[in-house]
Amino acid sequence: MTKIVAVTACIAGIAHTYMAAENLKKYAKKEGILIKVETQGAMGIEDKLKKSDIEDADVVIFAVDTTVQGANRFEGKKILKVGTSSVVKDGKSAIDDAVRMVE
Repeated sequence: MTKIVAVTACIAGIAHTYMAAENLKKYAKKEGILIKVETQGAMGIEDKLKKSDIEDADVVIFAVDTTVQGANRFEGKKILKVGTSSVVKDGKSAIDDAVRMVE
C-alpha cells in the first residue's frame, strides 16, 4: 500500500490550506492510500508530521503557494509540488501523480 505524507500551505494560511488538506485525504481514502497531512496555516503548524511518518512515506506532496516550514525534514524523499488551488479543484490528480512517482 502506498504511503503519502503531505504539507499544505497557502499565502493567507486560511481557506485553501485546509481545503487542499481535506481534498487530499478524501481522494487518498477513495484510492485506498494511507496519507497524513500537515497544515501550515494561520494557526501555525497543525498535525505536524512525525519523523517516522516522513521516513515511512513513499512520496511527499507539497500542496503549497509559499515556503514549506522545515522543508529540510523531507530531504532525500520524492516530492510532488503543486499549488493549493489545483488540489482544491482536483485532488485526485495530485494523488494520482504522486502514486505514479512511486511506481
